[in-house]
Amino acid sequence: MRAEMLNTILRDLNSTSTEIEACAVISTDGLVIDSLLPASMDEDRVGAMSAAILSLGERTARELARGELEQVLVKGDQGYILMTHANDESVLTVVAKPNARLGLIFLDVKRAAEAIGKVL
Repeated sequence: MRAEMLNTILRDLNSTSTEIEACAVISTDGLVIDSLLPASMDEDRVGAMSAAILSLGERTARELARGELEQVLVKGDQGYILMTHANDESVLTVVAKPNARLGLIFLDVKRAAEAIGKVL
């Protein structure tokens, strides 16, 4: 039942915008809990990289006195990767196209992360 609820949240998030290419719920230790990733993305690699970037972001925010980490945004010439905490032990990772309207994506991701936090 929990898996179905998570998958529904991810499907809804993916369908809110054509600019979202992939999304996944990942534990803070890098294990993929659920995902909607294209075949070209390795699920284990996405999990491991998300955990590593999240850990570095948390340490950076703490060391530079920026408070609790809320999200990490990575911008490349092929698009964006956004990571947002769903709860203390999981993160929502979203991959978006380079022309993505980030304001709308941030809002949709925040709502999805809150819903995931309630399920987990």
